[in-house]
Amino acid sequence: MTQKPRARDIGLSFDGTPGPCNAITDVPGITVGYATVIEDAVPGIHAGLCTGVTAILPRGQSGDIEPVWAGVHSFNGNGELTGSHHIQDMGWFMGPVLLTNSHSVGIVSHAAVGWMIERYAETFATDHMWCLPVVGETYDGVLNDINARGVTEAHALEALNSAAPGAVAEGNVGGGTGMIAYEFKGGTGTASRRIDVAGRTYHLGVMVQANHGTRDWLEISGVPVGREMRDDLVYPSDLGSIIVVIATDAPLLPHQLDRVARRGSIGIGRNGTKGGNNSGDIFLAFSTANPQKNPWHAPDVMTLEALKDTHLDGFYAATVQATEEAVINAMVAATDRIAVKPKGHKVRAIDHSRLMDIVRGYRRT
Repeated sequence: MTQKPRARDIGLSFDGTPGPCNAITDVPGITVGYATVIEDAVPGIHAGLCTGVTAILPRGQSGDIEPVWAGVHSFNGNGELTGSHHIQDMGWFMGPVLLTNSHSVGIVSHAAVGWMIERYAETFATDHMWCLPVVGETYDGVLNDINARGVTEAHALEALNSAAPGAVAEGNVGGGTGMIAYEFKGGTGTASRRIDVAGRTYHLGVMVQANHGTRDWLEISGVPVGREMRDDLVYPSDLGSIIVVIATDAPLLPHQLDRVARRGSIGIGRNGTKGGNNSGDIFLAFSTANPQKNPWHAPDVMTLEALKDTHLDGFYAATVQATEEAVINAMVAATDRIAVKPKGHKVRAIDHSRLMDIVRGYRRT
């Protein structure tokens, strides 16, 4: 995998201390995989495909079904995250998290069910098991013929089966392939933070599918760069959404993870978004701590470890910082794409040199 430049590589700075990969995979056990679907137009079939699937496996290629404790938050609900009602009631979910485009939620969920049934065949054969996959979406209909529904079951399985630890690709990859952020090319981004609490070191990682915001709103490192970079505007109002997945290895309980998820809203706000009417701004937070057997085999009395609430401030700060950086990483790694609607319009990636000239100029004054 060729690693594209990241926000820090071009000279931007951010608060907080990242983990070794500055990625969601800095949380031990988490793996990430992609399927990227790019095809030229085929007359009578589609006008061009620029889309894909991202898979996040909270426990990697685990040999058993193990839930993770979780919380969710909807800042603006014009979007979808399947399984969220279950998470709100139960405080956990099982299986992978997948991100794709708006019209591919069904086929990706279908694929995830089959993947789990095959992977945990004995459990599904002997128990009355069922699974509710967690699938998030954002709209990529500017750069992708979304109505052609070009994502297939095979693509979702490719993302799931390719999930790996370590460095994570960003920009035009996976579910983020066709996404736009602040009228620049957006997509997939990630970042992490290290948190020292109560004599232990924990990690918190964020992955975003960034497809939100208008140019007027864009701020980077506190600089209103969107007011300075006025070329190649795409649309007059916010048309997309953002999904933010927050993971940690700290022992946090569901009510605490709900609160962490809410801080993701502040993280995306650091880059200027107002949470537009057409935007789905949806946040999922989960903890890989306190591993338990699947609920059908959990003990009658469960013993859990948890940090007390007074330690949460460090996790709130980490969430805000990593979310802010993940969005900018998505934009910095992205590359230009040609729109299918309106046909031929070029959606440009943010110009690194011009961006840094603007940031440096504001800092000097």
